[in-house]
Amino acid sequence: MTKTATRYKEASSKYDRTHLHDLSQGIEVLKGLPSARFDETVDLAVCLGVDPRRADQMLRGTVSLPAGTGTEVRVAVFAQGENAIAAREAGADIVGADDLCEQISKGMMDFDVAIASPDMMAKVGRLGRTLGPRGLMPNPKSGTVTSDVATAVRDFKGGKVGYRTDRQGNIHVPIGKVSFEAASLEENLRAVIEELQRVRPAAAKGRYLQKITLSSTMGPPIRINPAGL
Repeated sequence: MTKTATRYKEASSKYDRTHLHDLSQGIEVLKGLPSARFDETVDLAVCLGVDPRRADQMLRGTVSLPAGTGTEVRVAVFAQGENAIAAREAGADIVGADDLCEQISKGMMDFDVAIASPDMMAKVGRLGRTLGPRGLMPNPKSGTVTSDVATAVRDFKGGKVGYRTDRQGNIHVPIGKVSFEAASLEENLRAVIEELQRVRPAAAKGRYLQKITLSSTMGPPIRINPAGL
């Protein structure tokens, strides 16, 4: 058995995986589990009572985490002229137009978020097969197609994260690092839940927050009681 598998098994034995934890209790359990040799990301997974096959129940958007993500976010911006200057001044890591499109078409993917000004989308759209599968295609719903590229760069650098439902109606969002204070993780988690409640589709019937789990990068999932949020 590998060290990773051994650590996972040991962590799983530290708590009841079927128990619905209160939020503060769940975070306490997570922070007390055996850790890896790096500062693991804390992932929030929410199973929603939606039908993602219906366009009016597919959710996609962004939410700002009050305590940030704890991760350096590399931002690429498709822009030219004044928008390109503004993006660089705002801290974008990569800025370009035709040259950036060419780099990406050749395999350069050294960024975490891609932002585009509207006038660039005709060219960026040709990169759909490359950016789309990686979740990096700029989209107005996620705030990554905008005339105000500078604000978008600052927002994503400062803790804004994207979310979208998968084919099973689940949403996965990183809400910080294991090293975060418990209060910071709780604050970030509540911000995500509030956002999901805000965008609840009118067509979604029955229980909306069906299942919520927290997990570290290398750790097992910890169930959180949705009724307490």
